[in-house]
Amino acid sequence: MTRHHQPRKGSVAYSPRKRAAKESPKTSSWPQTEEVGILGFPGYKVGMTHVTMLDNHKNSPTEGMEISTPVTVLETPPIVVLGIRAYRKDTRGLKTMADVLAGELDEDLARTMTLPEKTNTEARIKELKNKLDEIEDIRVLVHTKPRLTSVPKKKPEILECGLGGTSVEEKIDYAISVLGKEINPADAFSDGEHVDTIAVTKGKGFQGPVKRFGIRIQYGKAKRSSKARVVGSIGPWSPSRTMWTVPMAGQMGYHKRTEYNKKILKIGEAAQVDEINPAGGFVKYGMVKNNYVLLRGSVPGPSKRLVMLRKAVRPHGKHNEPAQVSFISTASKQGV
Repeated sequence: MTRHHQPRKGSVAYSPRKRAAKESPKTSSWPQTEEVGILGFPGYKVGMTHVTMLDNHKNSPTEGMEISTPVTVLETPPIVVLGIRAYRKDTRGLKTMADVLAGELDEDLARTMTLPEKTNTEARIKELKNKLDEIEDIRVLVHTKPRLTSVPKKKPEILECGLGGTSVEEKIDYAISVLGKEINPADAFSDGEHVDTIAVTKGKGFQGPVKRFGIRIQYGKAKRSSKARVVGSIGPWSPSRTMWTVPMAGQMGYHKRTEYNKKILKIGEAAQVDEINPAGGFVKYGMVKNNYVLLRGSVPGPSKRLVMLRKAVRPHGKHNEPAQVSFISTASKQGV
């Protein structure tokens, strides 16, 4: 009898498929840029709509024509730089060296962290400047302002953002200049730029292997003698253990995922929210009240989820010309 060969069922691209540690995503890497400035900006996912725009992508079949494309709306209220974080090089990589907090901190931060009684900001900055030879990298700590949005939340998220620049001196000078101040999305990105989106996906709970991995449902005799929605065998006699590649039931969704090169079609100001707000607000979100960003395509996560925008780490061959948007749909969208 000939041996039966068949490709494996289900992707093993992500493993382990376990729940994310936090709902606010942690960014593990930042691009290297010569321009001094912040490399990321958080926003809250509002929902999706569609726009009509001129296709300016070279060699596209619809180049020069008006096309309709789906977009994701992110509400991006200003963020506040609450601290500076210095890193030194260790045998195991970068290690936190020192943190410098701003003199005045938002009272809502007490919901997330223990506020210090005294912050000797000037003295700590002087110490950092005296140890420039030991510092490998400078990043900033920022916090969100969810009270300004339609998200039913008071507790701000604290995130770490990388800085662009060619030297540590440039980065630390910029960090000092923005310490304790607000930053808007237009300070980090521009229209037409490509960014990476980092977020936690929608949670699906505990699911079986058919839905989780897409395996085939049992048929015929195997279906009658055993169960239908299971794998036929979970492993051989030798090696006498279950391999990690076997599709099994478990957690589905609520994973941190990164999607690369999402084009920014528009960065809108708070005074322009009437251009995107439907009558009665977005389904499952409400009205957009602050600055917003229109991203072409979809973004991980449900409405109200925090999404981190990062300058593209793989920008090769991408067109960064600003898009010519002629129409933004404000019709209410169900189930997006």
